Amino acid sequence: MELSGPNAQDEEFSRRKRDHIEISLKSESQAPVDQFTRLAFSHNPIPEMNFDEVDISSKVFGHTLSSPFFVSSMTLGHEGAKNLNETILGVCEKKGWMAGVGSQRKQLFNPEAHKECEALRKKFPQLILFGNIGLSQIIDAPVEKIKTLVDSLNAQFLVVHTNPLQEVIQSEGTPQFKGGLMALEKLCTQLPVPVVLKETGCGFSAESFEPLKNLGLSAIDVSGLGGTHWGRVEGLRQTPGDLGFEVAQTFAHWGVSTVESLENGLKSQIPVPLWASGGVRSGLDGAKLLALGAEKIGFAQPILQEALKGVEFLEKKMTQLDYELKVALFCLGIKSVDVLIGRKELLKWK
Repeated sequence: MELSGPNAQDEEFSRRKRDHIEISLKSESQAPVDQFTRLAFSHNPIPEMNFDEVDISSKVFGHTLSSPFFVSSMTLGHEGAKNLNETILGVCEKKGWMAGVGSQRKQLFNPEAHKECEALRKKFPQLILFGNIGLSQIIDAPVEKIKTLVDSLNAQFLVVHTNPLQEVIQSEGTPQFKGGLMALEKLCTQLPVPVVLKETGCGFSAESFEPLKNLGLSAIDVSGLGGTHWGRVEGLRQTPGDLGFEVAQTFAHWGVSTVESLENGLKSQIPVPLWASGGVRSGLDGAKLLALGAEKIGFAQPILQEALKGVEFLEKKMTQLDYELKVALFCLGIKSVDVLIGRKELLKWK
């Protein structure tokens, strides 16, 4: 007998999220862009400082972090997510990174789903943790309903992700984005925590920043082309010959790179802090984005790869990423992340 109602929604949601984890680790889901190897720092051979003086601490909305790096929203609401999230969040709490959970969409139709988030917050009370919901969901859901998602995590802020390409290729997608700007403005005005807007790997054109300037957003994560491409992921969930599979091939390189998206935002003079994610694979990549003007740097796929191996692998990876950032600062003769942000003159295009 075919399921219908909340049980069917639960199973569909869980299956989709399991697919996302498996497929996002495949090379075919990546849209590599040569955006970091062509950018090089000018080396300072006499840094006139000691390495232990380098400080990579950072702040977000009044909270102190040990690093400007964070783990982007990835997984929630399915079998296996509990252990994976506990691995990721546990290491983040230990290392002083902030982190987000995957889409909380399931909580909009299943009240029991709140328990998963409540348990995570109880287990990691000191973690700077952010919630996550899609733009197409906030259009229809009342702000009070969205607030329950924040409350279940006791989240310091909420990320709203926008993913039009993914939604239109996904067989179960919700490509209803009409009224999104109004919904964002209303959420920013009425939600008691900061709201951050992010793309999911397709970035931002120069023109797309203009209507975002006066909505009340607290930050924008440009999340550009260069890493996991969710149009490709949704295509790979389908069978060759299916409409979604074929369309995904056509749009396999659709998007604006992370570096270009960041530069677009800075040139627009949008009065909102810009964060950057999408294809970031090292602490040096992160340093380059900070120098360009990003204030926070997100990692996803590299974190997922190591988290699936276990806590010790993930901790080693995150330690390496932080250390690489420190090395970059030291070899530039810069003592802190705050001094690095926006120092474009330290970079040159090869």
